[in-house]
Amino acid sequence: MLIAPATSFLLTVALLAVLLRWPHLLPLDRPNQRSLHSGIVPRAGGLALVPAVLVGWFLAPTYSWLAAGSVVVLASASYLDDRRGLPVVLRFSLHLAAAVVFAVGMGNEMSLLLLIATVLAITWSINLYNFMDGADGLAGGMALFGFSAYALLAWQQGAAEFAALNLCIAAAALGFLIFNFPPAKVFLGDAGSVPLGYLAAMFGILGISKGLWPWWFPLLVFSPFAVDATVTLARRVLRRERVWEAHREHFYQRLVRAGWSHRRTAIAEYVLMAATGASAVWAVSADASMQVGAIAAWVIIYGMLMHLVDSYWRPFTEKASP
Repeated sequence: MLIAPATSFLLTVALLAVLLRWPHLLPLDRPNQRSLHSGIVPRAGGLALVPAVLVGWFLAPTYSWLAAGSVVVLASASYLDDRRGLPVVLRFSLHLAAAVVFAVGMGNEMSLLLLIATVLAITWSINLYNFMDGADGLAGGMALFGFSAYALLAWQQGAAEFAALNLCIAAAALGFLIFNFPPAKVFLGDAGSVPLGYLAAMFGILGISKGLWPWWFPLLVFSPFAVDATVTLARRVLRRERVWEAHREHFYQRLVRAGWSHRRTAIAEYVLMAATGASAVWAVSADASMQVGAIAAWVIIYGMLMHLVDSYWRPFTEKASP
């Protein structure tokens, strides 16, 4: 339980320290219409985080070959995307294929409808995590808090081996944040954000299938990302915008564009991540009425937060209008 995540943490730090000595050899994040940065920053985080997680898993009490194989394929393809760029159709097809492989692997436990829902949920998780990786410290923080919540509840439920796998991801994310917390020296890149989105959904579903937590638990734990990305996409669809094009309309992006620093935004998001994770872990052991109440409370809280951000952002929209 301790050696494996400690190894993931230390290896992430060591690999990033080595990689950043030769930043000119790494994929670079160049500012575009979606960026919140003005400078060029290496996006090599995935090159350190993913191998560190895999090594930690190998030292853990159990090893998930399905998860490891899928992560390697996704990280490798995403690294090529970071380096040279891949067609959208090819990229999405790989995400869909990874989701199908996992869902089919659990097919004996699922109806056809549930299998399709699982594939769609994993594919969306991969992409929403990538969408939300746009500000210093954000994606690494979500991995730290989200997988820590998974690990804590798995440990409380007696699934120490599964807890260790999740803790390795959280520990690697903590090592990455040493270099990514504002001001960031390195970004996660698609090679890091895509596997993290996949694992957030896959481990969440595995926890449900193992009876460790109810269906709503992963959704609440990762709701700081899921709500922002899903609501933003729905709004863009309703406005008939080209949803496949890059944009800067996420709630966290609007806060930064309105004058919040990356550090202030990250800390505010960390408070939200810690609160959703802690309340989710607590609610699992509560009775059904308390669980419903907790979910309803968060629906109201998110509604209020989105309204506040919209109100804060509205004057900047009006200034930009002709």
